[in-house]
Amino acid sequence: MNTTAIPVSRLRLASRPRLAARLPQFITLMKPRVMALAVFTALVGLMVAPARPDAFLGFVAILAIAAGAGAAGVLNMWYDADIDGLMTRTAMRPVPRGHVTQREALVFGLVLAVVSVTALGLASNPTAAALLAFAIFFYVAVYTMWLKRSTPQNIVIGGAAGALPPVIGWAAATGDIGLAPTILFLIIFLWTPPHFWALSLNRADEYARAGVPMLPVVAGRAETTRQILIYSILLFPISLLPCALGLAGVIYGVAAVTGGALFVGLALRLRRAGEFDRRAAHRLFGFSILYLFVLFAALLIDSGGKTPPIVVASTSIIVTLIGA
Repeated sequence: MNTTAIPVSRLRLASRPRLAARLPQFITLMKPRVMALAVFTALVGLMVAPARPDAFLGFVAILAIAAGAGAAGVLNMWYDADIDGLMTRTAMRPVPRGHVTQREALVFGLVLAVVSVTALGLASNPTAAALLAFAIFFYVAVYTMWLKRSTPQNIVIGGAAGALPPVIGWAAATGDIGLAPTILFLIIFLWTPPHFWALSLNRADEYARAGVPMLPVVAGRAETTRQILIYSILLFPISLLPCALGLAGVIYGVAAVTGGALFVGLALRLRRAGEFDRRAAHRLFGFSILYLFVLFAALLIDSGGKTPPIVVASTSIIVTLIGA
């Protein structure tokens, strides 16, 4: 009879870190900074919608969208654990480091996805819940599992998932999809390629080592900077459409014109920069984050305060906490 089986089993259980101690690792799996962007743009979509949501249900809807974005991040890290360990930027993530197992990440991501979609459906309507479910599916199955490892256009097509939060926010308030949220979708959709390509330019060797066919790896720096400039130029007029349609006012207009001009200017500087100039790509990447935040913040200000203050205040708290 094996008398050591029970003590060894208990020893293994005792040696496993407590869930409370590992909570930060699970939060990291949710990509908090990406969640913060999704929450903020979803709030703007909900806020500019013609219908005014109930304060409590509006807060629950935003929280559900945040959880859905987190679920997509978790499932992305679950599937990409093999290549994350090969890249300096991602090697410290919880799964490659062994702080969270792939099975734990998979279960956590699936549970979070189901809970977030169900909560959004109960707090708002089936349309918003269906859009959230589609965004999670598209990011995980289409972008992460298929496009990311098969085509240099992975960011272009896969960016549709990250552009959906304002549409989901609008749908949560109205139950449908209109022209206004479609424009917000297009703004984020066109912003995504130059934002990520600027990042990947300085990390092309890492992507090559991991076997990810990012545009700088496949097409080189010159073509990547050309594509960044093209998308930056296309983004400029699209960002002005909210003013043309009466969705935004002077504050947004100034932000869109100023930010758009600076965005194109930095893209031009990157295009003309030398082969070994890493600063130009870094500047554009950093500015792109500020640009999108200021643009949507200006739209939020121009909305005239149609959203109940409790929704705005609660969302600000969520963004602060998950973006810290």
